[in-house]
Amino acid sequence: MIVGERGSVSVVLAAGILVVLVLVMGLADLARVLAARSVARTAADAAALAAAQELAFPTGPEPGALAAEYASANGGTLTACSCEPGTLEATVEVHVDAGDLLLFPGPAVLIARARAVVDLPAPG
Repeated sequence: MIVGERGSVSVVLAAGILVVLVLVMGLADLARVLAARSVARTAADAAALAAAQELAFPTGPEPGALAAEYASANGGTLTACSCEPGTLEATVEVHVDAGDLLLFPGPAVLIARARAVVDLPAPG
């Protein structure tokens, strides 16, 4: 054994552990973003459907307020709602905070948009 190579296994092992640690952190970030994306899509869909239903069959509350309530109940924050009275279409935008990521510092915010149209059958 050559004296200059002593301890080289420790260096290779430390480098290997560092690579595995970075990969695990990246996978954790990916999982967090994918979960938040799912929440954002669900919240946007629920908000758009609630607003469109309120436009088609009014029960009292404003469609935008109802959309915000449904977005919040599903883990999102309603940031835009195009739901004009007299129409049967609602388009919403919802933001969901994924929290701080491990590899990329700072908060990650995911945005989801959804559109719902009520198609009423023709009378007769």
